[in-house]
Amino acid sequence: MIEIANSEMTTFEKFKKAGNPMFNDNKLKLGIFGPNVNQSCSMSLAETSFAPDFNTNVQIAKMMEDAGYECIVPVARWRGFGGPSNFNGVCMETLSWSAAMAAVTKDIYLFCTAHLPAIHPIVASKMISTIDNISGGRIGLNTVMGWFEREMTMFGEEKRTEDRYEFATEWLEVAIKMWTEQFFDYKGKFFNIKDGWQAPKPIQDPRPVLINAGSSKKGREFAAKYTDFHFSFIESMEQAKDWTDSMKKLAWEEYRKEINTFTTCFVVCRPTEKEAQEYYNYFVREKGDDEVTDMITRLFNLESATQSAEYNQKFRENFIAGWGGYALVGTPEQIADKLINISKAGVSGTLVTFHDYMKEMPYFNETVLPLLEQAGVRNPVIKKD
Repeated sequence: MIEIANSEMTTFEKFKKAGNPMFNDNKLKLGIFGPNVNQSCSMSLAETSFAPDFNTNVQIAKMMEDAGYECIVPVARWRGFGGPSNFNGVCMETLSWSAAMAAVTKDIYLFCTAHLPAIHPIVASKMISTIDNISGGRIGLNTVMGWFEREMTMFGEEKRTEDRYEFATEWLEVAIKMWTEQFFDYKGKFFNIKDGWQAPKPIQDPRPVLINAGSSKKGREFAAKYTDFHFSFIESMEQAKDWTDSMKKLAWEEYRKEINTFTTCFVVCRPTEKEAQEYYNYFVREKGDDEVTDMITRLFNLESATQSAEYNQKFRENFIAGWGGYALVGTPEQIADKLINISKAGVSGTLVTFHDYMKEMPYFNETVLPLLEQAGVRNPVIKKD
């Protein structure tokens, strides 16, 4: 096992000193989720100018850099979910996507999302180190184990259950050793590495930023021990605060390390509340892909008989609108207030999603971000030459 070493400077302090955008002075970090897959995060058949292609992703990234966003987190998918939209069936693979995006961006932090059972840690660590060099130290890793069984069986793998985080622990320990050590041997249940070695090493010190979204007890323990950000969904500000406090307590008391939290929200921002609600009704209630939503809610066992019909319907609509993200529907002022409250709950940041990034993000940037600056949760963007 990798020991958590005591040092004069913590991992977070090293990231901050190096100017890593994920550790800047903004109290509320902002990113986007899933620009590399069709429909992004909305299970809707409503028309959109968004396309999961490289040129569109570059345009979105440029808008983000101009507005001072911190990061992009792509979705890793190997097949779609079916239904009329074949939701997420078109997907640019995230490691090659990150390399391409690194070459055409300057400031944004790029995460690659990797299904650990689908790629050997030596291969992944080498690719990430290469991308880190291309980007000048702007690549992170989102570790996922794979929950969609039809994807895993494509690789001849069963969906891991009991040993999923035992596997993830060995995988990540091998990758970290590849990034940080010169020569090493590693013998575990799943990996047997002899004379491991890699060059180039990552530019980032001590390593690329790590995030994980494990929600089970073992998943949260894995995230608390090894990663820098725990990603999860929020239902209320009280729940967001409890989640953040519990993760920070777990990481510190058990492993003497720091961890931050990150969530996701879907955005419908319009000049009036009436306009926002009308568009929400259209793209979610009228044009939602009910077939794929039925399948995904069954996969996650989301609709519970113990909950009210109203609760189940709202939960379902959140999945159609933005993969279960927290709802930001309303005027710029209403949306800014909700984002400020997320920050006050202690959450480090949120990924935002839009049904149509090209049409909706500019208005959000022009109207909501200045309000966040006025509230002191984000700093004004300093334009670079």
